[in-house]
Amino acid sequence: MSGHSKWASIKHKKGALDAKRGKIFTRLIKELTVAARDGGGDPDMNPRLRTVIADAKAANMPADNIKRAIRRGTGEEPGVSYEEAQYEAYGPGGAAVIIDVLTDNKNRTVGELRHMLEKHGGNLASTNAVAWMFTKKGYIVVEKAKADEEKLMAAVLDAGADDLQDDDDNWEVLSAPEAFAGGARRGEAARHRAGQRAGLDDPAELREARRQGRAADGAS
Repeated sequence: MSGHSKWASIKHKKGALDAKRGKIFTRLIKELTVAARDGGGDPDMNPRLRTVIADAKAANMPADNIKRAIRRGTGEEPGVSYEEAQYEAYGPGGAAVIIDVLTDNKNRTVGELRHMLEKHGGNLASTNAVAWMFTKKGYIVVEKAKADEEKLMAAVLDAGADDLQDDDDNWEVLSAPEAFAGGARRGEAARHRAGQRAGLDDPAELREARRQGRAADGAS
């Protein structure tokens, strides 16, 4: 006899699974609270909250937990108040790093980040020390089954997106938010429409035409 029972093995596995689920639930509760606090508790009027609720349901979080987290964010229920914060740092080898966090205690978070970075050869940086190197990008995923590539490509380029990429199941729209001001990618969109008029119906040809157009813009 090894001295181990089947129940002991199940108990250890269940304990590990519960701990993992607990970490996921804790993160989702923080995100639900912040999303509700910033945009209100109605998911129909708060896209960010709607997205987090979908993630929570996908993780099998109980509906009562979701409701309590939202009420906490809107102030209808007391609880820990989380806030967003951003820190700049240098990682190993001097790599620039932006760290976005949700925390209920900024002083504790700063200490933990400083310890973690210094342990691995990095350090916290002052405000705007590395932020100038970063540009925030938008990221939109569209299921292939729900969109025609040519129509989607024309729409996103007209809106000012940077590119349209694909994987097995989805189209990925990559964009810089400032491009949506209206004019940053008008030239690309025009080239795309011109390509369609010229008979470049094949998606690969359209993408190649866009790449050549961008290369020509860069050379001029």
